This record gives sequence, C-alpha cells and structure tokens, in this order.
Amino acid sequence: MNFAKARFTETMVVTFGLLLLIGGMARGSFSAAQVKAGDPSQLKLTSTSLQRGKIPRKYTCDGEDTSLALSWSAPPPATQSLALIVTDPDAPGGAFVHWLLYNLPATKRELPEGISKEGRQLDDSLQGRNDFDEIGYRGPCPPGRILHHYVFALYALDSRLPLPAGETREQIETAMKGHMLARGELIALYEP
Repeated sequence: MNFAKARFTETMVVTFGLLLLIGGMARGSFSAAQVKAGDPSQLKLTSTSLQRGKIPRKYTCDGEDTSLALSWSAPPPATQSLALIVTDPDAPGGAFVHWLLYNLPATKRELPEGISKEGRQLDDSLQGRNDFDEIGYRGPCPPGRILHHYVFALYALDSRLPLPAGETREQIETAMKGHMLARGELIALYEP
C-alpha cells in the first residue's frame, strides 16, 4: 500500500510539473507555430550530459555550474545562424533565463560542455545576459530546492542577429521574429 501511495504521489508531482511547464512555456516563449510558414522542419536537440533526463549536480549551482554538452540535427539549408535559449519555466516569477547563446554558425552541430563565460566565443557566436544578470551559462539553482524543468530551445534562423554580446532574452527574441526556420527543444529535470 505504501508503494502505491508513493507511486500516486510521484505521478501527481510529475503531472503538476508538466502543467506548470506548459503554462510557463506559454508566457513569453516562441512556439513551433512561430516558425516561418512553408518549412515545418524541426531540430532534434540532445545532450550526453543528462542522466535519464536529469541534470547532474556538476552542471548546477550545487556543483561546478558548467554548461552541458549539446548536439543537434542539421538545420534547414537556408539557415544562417542558430540561437539557444535555456529557461526554467517553474521559477516563481515566470520563465527564468539561465543561458542565451546566439549567432552560432549554421554549420555547427554541437557544443562541448564547459563553454567559457566570454561574451564572444571563438566561433564568433555571442552570449547574452541571463536572469542572474551575468553573461554566459548559469545552471539550475531552484528556490525552495524542489523539482524544476529546464527547457533548452534551439532555433535555426535565416540571418545572423544584428546584436552585440550581452543582450537580454527580450532583445534576442525581438530580433528573431520573422527569421525562424526551425526549432528544437530538450526538457531536462533537476531536483536538489
């Protein structure tokens, strides 16, 4: 009986978390419907850093706070750049930005773990300002120390964004409007 109660509780927590995720994604994030008409392509985004869909401590504020390794499928042929936006939709104030990386070369198919915090990377991609008010990646650090979902959204764009390093999510998303060719998403969990 205790096992059944525990299983029911776990199911309810996951269901509630998914409802929060869906609600959070609806607040201020791009959807597949905003990808340019005529090219329904989607990107497949994966990470070898995850363990059964969970983010290990190494990539969080409880560990080394290093960025995860990511890889993705080939974008549409017209792609000129890629942009990555990582958010926590379960944050109390709405989607909290953990990482912004834009103007990634269209030929790039992966990121190694541990990207530097520099605004400009060696491949000329740029990093934006996260909601910790820092440039670069900041890993999960959920308040209340409860389970949170982290959304890694990758966008294929038909141009490079005319922005300097250190821009905010709002500035990046404004520049992306009308330029999205494809989108990929990876959702990972972290519970301290």
